[in-house]
Amino acid sequence: MREIVFDTETTGLDPYQGHRLVEIGCIEMDNRFPTGRVFHKYLNPERDMPAEAFAVHGLSVEFLRDKPFFAEICEELVEFIGDAPLVAHNANFDLGFLNAELERCGRMLVGRERLVDTLLLARRRHPAGPNGLDHLCARYGIDNSHRTKHGALLDAELLAEVYIELIGGRQTSLILVEAGRTTVAVGGKAAIVMPRPTPLPPRPSDAELEAHAAFIATLGEKAIWREYDART
Repeated sequence: MREIVFDTETTGLDPYQGHRLVEIGCIEMDNRFPTGRVFHKYLNPERDMPAEAFAVHGLSVEFLRDKPFFAEICEELVEFIGDAPLVAHNANFDLGFLNAELERCGRMLVGRERLVDTLLLARRRHPAGPNGLDHLCARYGIDNSHRTKHGALLDAELLAEVYIELIGGRQTSLILVEAGRTTVAVGGKAAIVMPRPTPLPPRPSDAELEAHAAFIATLGEKAIWREYDART
């Protein structure tokens, strides 16, 4: 199953009060394992950067001035996302900004039914909280020491690890059988195990098995080996 874990950074809290996206980061997952494919863009918001927003993500107007407008990356983003479920923390916030940008471009909006909100998952699993991304990383032993400010791609990468823990950890995806193949987790990554075309031959030779049976015959009728050796 293909899923997209994503995060955004913005100029403020409300896309319908003139605030815009300034960064979007997406991680592709297949059967709950990252595939290595990502989508990451900084965006020119075509407006100023409030001090409150700059304090959160550190993206200045000067840094963003030569970055593409959302309309320039819209097609690439829509193609990357496809029809996959979208996983985000406090997902309605990120979706609101994404849909506002898509609406400006005259594109079809993303339906809320596609959302998987990890904040809601966390609140159900840990009702006493706290359930911020940093708190969940600490709870599950995920290293977020390099997260000094919010960043869309870094947060999406951390969230992908948190998401796996929230839905039960890697045990939910350890063994997947498909078309004669087995997919197993090896070192946190998916590995394909193919069946042998012919079974391995038994290690003892016929002569060795005969010698073993002859030896057991010398041990008497009550020898414990007789309980395990069908040849006696």
